[in-house]
Amino acid sequence: MESSELIKKVRKIEIKSRGLSNQIFSGEYHSKFKGQGMAFSEVREYQPGDDIRTIDWNVTARFNHPFVKIYEEEREMTVMLLVDISASGNFGTKKQLKQDLLTEICAVLAFSAMQNNDKIGVIFFTDKVEKFIPPKKGRTHVLRIIRELIEFKPSQQGTDISVALRYFTNMIKKRCTAFLISDFIDNNFEDALKITSRKHDLVAIRLYDEKETEIPAVGLLNLKDAETGKSTWVDTSSKDFRAFYKAQQLKRQENLVNTFRKNNIDNTSIATHQNYVRPLIELFKRREK
Repeated sequence: MESSELIKKVRKIEIKSRGLSNQIFSGEYHSKFKGQGMAFSEVREYQPGDDIRTIDWNVTARFNHPFVKIYEEEREMTVMLLVDISASGNFGTKKQLKQDLLTEICAVLAFSAMQNNDKIGVIFFTDKVEKFIPPKKGRTHVLRIIRELIEFKPSQQGTDISVALRYFTNMIKKRCTAFLISDFIDNNFEDALKITSRKHDLVAIRLYDEKETEIPAVGLLNLKDAETGKSTWVDTSSKDFRAFYKAQQLKRQENLVNTFRKNNIDNTSIATHQNYVRPLIELFKRREK
């Protein structure tokens, strides 16, 4: 992509996502994804009514007079985006590709983090970790993330969610909020999901296209797996085949939702033809409850 074309695309995404973040998500994000816990602020002289558990004994001994520690709620936090950029993202039969939807959602979350004065970082992954952008603050950093979302070309095609989760837990030691954004077309990642969700506040956003569940009756069709390159011929005119295929996909989705529920992971699913605003707001509201 030419640099001038890239700048225009980044600017277009910035205008749209920043506007949505300002008008809709800033308040929701701030209240549902605010930092947790208390941070030390200062010490002051003890006053009647202060909790004796807050007495700073070192300072008290030094000045021979009681002093207490003052704490304030931590608002600032670190947000991480775990972004699936495998080849299956280059699929979409209606409004847009899954990859385009992913880019916009990540941009909205990044600007919401920026407005909340939070650090934002990204892990791009396929069947390996392709790129790690350490958490930082500021508009320049957010724009860098958006440029990478648009322009970055992965070296691999497959998906391994476990690899990304293990890398994340090793790299980010302090508890943070992490959005795992993927179509979740992968297997055997539940153990890694469980470990990560215990250490961090993990939120799952599943992207999908409706034709991944329902294949139209168009006769013989050559289906190709974008990640493995394998292809197979199927007879889509067969009602039995279409029913079997749909049942298999729905079962996979049900198992995924059950996995999220079992590990207390907030989640939502967004289709490529869908406006993503409502599903995200509903996600935030569920977190409040």
